[in-house]
Amino acid sequence: MLTPERTVRTICPYCGVGCTLELYIRGDYIYQVDAPLDGVANRGLLCVKGRYGLDFIYHPHRITQPMVRKTRQRPGARTPAQSLDEWEPISWDEALDMVAERLVQIYREHGPRAIAAYGSAKATNEDNYLLQKLFRALFQTHSVDHCARLCHASTVAALGAAIGSAAMSNTALEVLETEVALVAGSNTTENHPVIGAFIKRAVQERGVKLIVVDPRRIELADYATLWLPLKPGTNVPLFSAMAHVIIKEGWYNEAFVREHTEGFDAFAQAMEKFTPEYAEQVTGVPKARIIEAARLYAQANRAMIFWGMGMTQFAHGTASVLSLVHLALLTGHVGKPGTGLNPLRGQNNVQGASDVGVLNSVYPGYMKVTDPDAAAHWENVWNLPPGTLPLEPGLTVPEIIKAIGPEGVRALYIMGENPLMSEPNLAEAEAHLREAEFIVVQDLFLNETAAYADVFLPAASFAEKDGTFTNTDRRVQRVRRAIAPRGQARPDWQILSDLAKRIEAKLGLPYSAGWDYSHPREIWDEIARAVPAFRGISYERIDRVGLQWPVPSPDHPGTPYLYAQGFPRGKGRFFPLDFIEAPEPASRKYPLTLTTGRLLEHWHGGTLTRHSDLDALFPMPIVEVHPIDADALGIADGDPVRVTSRRGSVVARAHVTTKTTPGVVFLPFHFVEAAANLLTLDALDPQSKIPHYKATPVRLDPAPEEALANPVWLRRGRR
Repeated sequence: MLTPERTVRTICPYCGVGCTLELYIRGDYIYQVDAPLDGVANRGLLCVKGRYGLDFIYHPHRITQPMVRKTRQRPGARTPAQSLDEWEPISWDEALDMVAERLVQIYREHGPRAIAAYGSAKATNEDNYLLQKLFRALFQTHSVDHCARLCHASTVAALGAAIGSAAMSNTALEVLETEVALVAGSNTTENHPVIGAFIKRAVQERGVKLIVVDPRRIELADYATLWLPLKPGTNVPLFSAMAHVIIKEGWYNEAFVREHTEGFDAFAQAMEKFTPEYAEQVTGVPKARIIEAARLYAQANRAMIFWGMGMTQFAHGTASVLSLVHLALLTGHVGKPGTGLNPLRGQNNVQGASDVGVLNSVYPGYMKVTDPDAAAHWENVWNLPPGTLPLEPGLTVPEIIKAIGPEGVRALYIMGENPLMSEPNLAEAEAHLREAEFIVVQDLFLNETAAYADVFLPAASFAEKDGTFTNTDRRVQRVRRAIAPRGQARPDWQILSDLAKRIEAKLGLPYSAGWDYSHPREIWDEIARAVPAFRGISYERIDRVGLQWPVPSPDHPGTPYLYAQGFPRGKGRFFPLDFIEAPEPASRKYPLTLTTGRLLEHWHGGTLTRHSDLDALFPMPIVEVHPIDADALGIADGDPVRVTSRRGSVVARAHVTTKTTPGVVFLPFHFVEAAANLLTLDALDPQSKIPHYKATPVRLDPAPEEALANPVWLRRGRR
């Protein structure tokens, strides 16, 4: 057995659980990953990605030097560079000077609206803070957004409206202390495997009653007291029917509703139509199960709600989440341990990127950009003249893509994101991207989006830099440099601070927003001084164990659960809801409903895991089909099938399984060979601007075997 030359404690770069890793290192090679038993979020557990999926760091296709396209790209005629032969290596000085010059030129000629930036839920808090600071302070644009827009924007909108705070209220491991856990729209054992393991332990060892709401028979359904297999897109009638039953049976917490909420009477009246019989007709869930789920949740002394993107990614996603929030407000299952409203964040730092202001409508700490006092506060923090920061929100991620063109967004700066895998209606997104005047991508690999860039800036991986991630529990934790960056790769915060200095010089500003950082600790200290919820968090305090914000002072112990003293908005608010039909109905031509999601072995757009040996565990896309549908279509397990929506088609092998339900097919979105988002609809929720990913009408047709042999391009074959 090898003896490590050193070990480094850090945080996993994958999902939002925030697992503590112990990296075993010889030379500059991480040869083993372990999970210490005192890891506060994972207690010695790791999933396959955290334990075996870090070898992307050493993949031969990783880009480790700055590059520029050899051929100047013109708007409307932009083409993807699929080979390194189409790129030219340049120095960091040349690359950053070029980026600064082009951004300043476009800004001077076309103004702030012509520039937009994508942050990254994979990057640190410090990286993301500097990105939004750069574009707000130097280019006066709030068009800075990130993938939270595509996963939990409706959660943010719903919780903000009903409660006044948009974060997870409790700690995931409190599931071991609860009586009932309701898991909605979250394939937890695959998307958040460690939390999934603790939910299973809670059922098996603590006798916790589990309610699972999902159109697929996910693994947790086998542990559930009740599984409610609703039709995709019918969350509102299902949970409103539960609310109807709780009100009619008198199971609601009358004292809590009276003292801590408002709007109950109008809400109760709106719930009249959502009878269990009506909900059964709309959702396909038997009314007896709906009534039993309402009884279990309402009559428990402590009950928790967990949810994922099966609740949020709809054109009515905000209403969907509100229908869950109402259950907690009705019963008072909030503000104490083993209760609460707990959205499970999909990426390692999606909570933190939101916290530090990489959203189009808020500054760090969720201070609204429309508030003159908030603008004045940040002008003071960043040493800007009064009136510098605009008072109108910028564009969201989906709006940025659609705004690309001569009269809109001309320059895009994309840090650690891959919109040509994550955007809905990818063919249209790609067409818009071709219209850009200038694109910069800062990443590890030449992914699908980076292929369209003018300049590529090679970033350091999580193991090659210091900083912090904030997990789904609101816990700010230390990320530590374990090895030197590969080649000429640099940490994102260094790239951004160096670029900002060049931009300030080219703009000829008589002041500086301040970019002289020698370590991410100094960036975090700037954040903590400016945001009250982080004021008591320092690198020294979180050296071993992270703290859950809010931490308002240096002697504050952190906040494991929120709302013990009431809600930030004063009283929780009920909202009358109605059932809104899907924006695109099924039809005779498109009779099946496609839902999308993740696999245990892969993550997000595949940029990391498909450059890992994990790719060998699940090397190609599959489409899940129920045996009833497969028999009707003459499809056998393993057959190539074409999945077609109103926007396009992809080909994948059929996996005939009872994991899905009749009428519902499932396609993971990690695979460029059969990119699920070529099919999905780009209709947006009006409140949160989140796209409608989870319910797309499609048809299935047998496909020839050779149709599988023509991927757009394969990551492992790309050089």
